[in-house]
Amino acid sequence: MGKFTIKTTATGFTFRLKAKNGEVIANSEVYSSEASCRNGIQSVINNAPVAAVEDQTIEGFEVQKHPKFEIYLDKKGESRFRLKAKNGEIIAVSESYKAKSSCLNGIESVRKNVVDAVIEKED
Repeated sequence: MGKFTIKTTATGFTFRLKAKNGEVIANSEVYSSEASCRNGIQSVINNAPVAAVEDQTIEGFEVQKHPKFEIYLDKKGESRFRLKAKNGEIIAVSESYKAKSSCLNGIESVRKNVVDAVIEKED
């Protein structure tokens, strides 16, 4: 079972999704309130299990409908994913991965870990 942790920052609230082993597998944007941060968490829970995967690293990739995970290359040429909700808003992003296969494993980990995930506040 995964865990969402909500953290207060200087400018608002963020969440991280952690796998059973404590590894961070997805991060959020900064939300202005804790309530909107919790809404973002709920959106990840609702969208991740049903989201298609759009691999933007492949030439001529097939565009998928929202919700979707988008795989892309960052400035360092490493693989990352972002989860977009039904409305096209980015609701979670990954760390960078040296291998695309690891990025795909990260997506599967998000899908598995949102099911029955607990939500906790960080100190």
